[in-house]
Amino acid sequence: MSLPSDTPPPEEAPAARPRRSRLLVLLPLVAFLALAALFYGRLFSGDPSRVPSALIGRQAPAIDLPALEGLTREGQPVPGLTSAALKGEVTVLNVFASWCVPCRDEHPFLVELSKMPGFRLVGLNYKDDAANARRFLGRFGNPYAAVGVDANGRTAIDWGVYGVPETFVIGKDGRIAYKYIGPIDAQGLKERLLPQIESARTAGP
Repeated sequence: MSLPSDTPPPEEAPAARPRRSRLLVLLPLVAFLALAALFYGRLFSGDPSRVPSALIGRQAPAIDLPALEGLTREGQPVPGLTSAALKGEVTVLNVFASWCVPCRDEHPFLVELSKMPGFRLVGLNYKDDAANARRFLGRFGNPYAAVGVDANGRTAIDWGVYGVPETFVIGKDGRIAYKYIGPIDAQGLKERLLPQIESARTAGP
């Protein structure tokens, strides 16, 4: 016998309601995990040092940072960083901090880099304590011809720094030619950074 049209449908089985509630709760979590996996895959897939920068080919952002007080090299005070110092010759700018563990890993390669001719290596000391920074360079060696103190991190933001360490190659015209993200290692130095420095050196005036 058929039910009258105004008769309410049979009540849903009690067991179905908890299953539906759990599904509704899990859906946002599943969506979040899927988006997180996509973001993680795009961020960390491949070589992180090849992440593009919007500043490549553009004039380096203005920079006017004081020197690291008390830092000397070969008996002379190490100067700070200014925009004028980034023009006229190829410059490699390394962003570092004494509290940065990967900075310690890459430092021996920076020391070797500083011994090579044809460019100058400078440092941007990021959100660091001055005494700790001097101690760091005193212990591991100072490869920098100049060190600018970015105490509040504002200059690093202007340069689009994601984290420490990062390294920029700046052409003779003051334009950013290359950005290396993460700690420099033997392979990265040989296969990526040095070729980019050489390319900047041989570029037109």
